Amino acid sequence: MTFTTISIVLFAAVLHALWNAFVKAADDRLAILGLISVGHVVLGIILAFMHPIPAVESWSFIAGSTVIHFAYYYLLYHSYRLGDLSHVYPIARGMSPVLVALGAQVFVGETLPPSAWVGVLLASTGIFMMAGDVFRGATPPLVVLTALATGAMIAAYSLVDGMGVRAAQTPLGYVGWLFIAEAFTAIFILARVGKGMLTLSRKTLMLGIFGGLVSATAYGLVIYVKAIAPLGMVSTLRETSVVFAALIGMLWLGERPWKLRLAASVVVAVGVVLLGFSAI
Repeated sequence: MTFTTISIVLFAAVLHALWNAFVKAADDRLAILGLISVGHVVLGIILAFMHPIPAVESWSFIAGSTVIHFAYYYLLYHSYRLGDLSHVYPIARGMSPVLVALGAQVFVGETLPPSAWVGVLLASTGIFMMAGDVFRGATPPLVVLTALATGAMIAAYSLVDGMGVRAAQTPLGYVGWLFIAEAFTAIFILARVGKGMLTLSRKTLMLGIFGGLVSATAYGLVIYVKAIAPLGMVSTLRETSVVFAALIGMLWLGERPWKLRLAASVVVAVGVVLLGFSAI
């Protein structure tokens, strides 16, 4: 990985934390998830017109990722309905780097050097620390379970899209058609909201529209980098978004405590630095 690719993934991490905060702060989280999906579809259509159609070998990955993303949105909605952003987000994201790195080794044959594995494990440890005393019974077990299930979906679609974009022979074409396929998710969510879409507040509409653009940009950048960089490293760098989510949760949403999250941020940063040195 070059300094440029690392910078791209870190920028995507900031954007990812931002749109998750939008979902948590929204009056109607289901509606905003539907609007975010619509934003993905719109950007997907634009990309599909501008870039070649992905290779046939990649379409099974697009189909699989679409199904996994549907489950991801479902679990994410219920996670944020039940728990705080600063609790749910670290649990969901903390397990992803290790699972993706292991999956990439098994299914793609990517073997990370020992120093990179230390970075991955340190970053994941710091990410889980962000959740505070969640695992000591302070948070209802259902919140923990839904967040863990969300994390499993994150690892699954990260691995599937990493393999799919490499088979596509056109990274941005793959991103475009993947986002277009999300129309099924958007239609399902908006149908569940029903007539409630007509009475949404202006705040929710604006958050949904802007959140869709932010979310699509964030994941599009990550998929693009996956075409040229090790999946485990990309996943770990992307999950630094928990640091930004913790800051947003404390400064914008007023979530506490902050000392443990600050210490956890340092652990994540050390892991990322080690990973960076291993990648360059």
